Amino acid sequence: MSSPRQFADLPYASHLRPFDGHLTVDGDYDTVHFDGGEFDGAEAGQARFLESAFSAVSFTGGRYRGARFNDVWLDGVRWVGSDLADGDWLDGELIGCVLAGLEMFGTAMHRVTFHRCKFESVNLRTAELREVTFADCLLRDTDLGGAKLTNVAFPGSTLDGVRCGNARMARVDLRDATRLGITEGIDALRGAAITGSQLLELAPQFAQALGVTVQESGTALTPRTAKRRRRGA
Repeated sequence: MSSPRQFADLPYASHLRPFDGHLTVDGDYDTVHFDGGEFDGAEAGQARFLESAFSAVSFTGGRYRGARFNDVWLDGVRWVGSDLADGDWLDGELIGCVLAGLEMFGTAMHRVTFHRCKFESVNLRTAELREVTFADCLLRDTDLGGAKLTNVAFPGSTLDGVRCGNARMARVDLRDATRLGITEGIDALRGAAITGSQLLELAPQFAQALGVTVQESGTALTPRTAKRRRRGA
């Protein structure tokens, strides 16, 4: 896993100009540097960000539905309580960002890397993630229900309360994740790679999903106890 790029490493860094103004619906932002600004309740649906950088920017609330982010670099960005649904992210890099309470359902991400980012209650239902890497990230209460994940990896990342119901996975690598806290959709891991130790950790959930009762021999098995076992009682 390569190290995150610094601002000076960006191929378009010398072409960036400081952003001065307001975000608008259907706005075009090409080779712009958003540096340390605060955007509260911005209306920027269908906006397009091309070869742009975001440094220590704070976004609170607002609507960015359908926005496109093409070849963008975000460092230390805080994005809270915003509507980013149906967005399109291509060739993005996010470093040390906080994403909390975001609506990102229906989002398409291709060749996007997250370094040391924190996800808190992010809705990625029905999203499509291709060639996406979560490196040393925390994904807490993240919803991937119905999402499609292809060539996605989680090296050094912690999954805590992640929901994967009806997700579809192909070539998803979970082997280097530090924790697999999956609370829903354990059967959706078909198409994912895990280690033997992770398999042991997830065994009770796999058994429950398959309707298997795990019980020591010599104990009477009744319909009631079997039902309680399946519920984890």
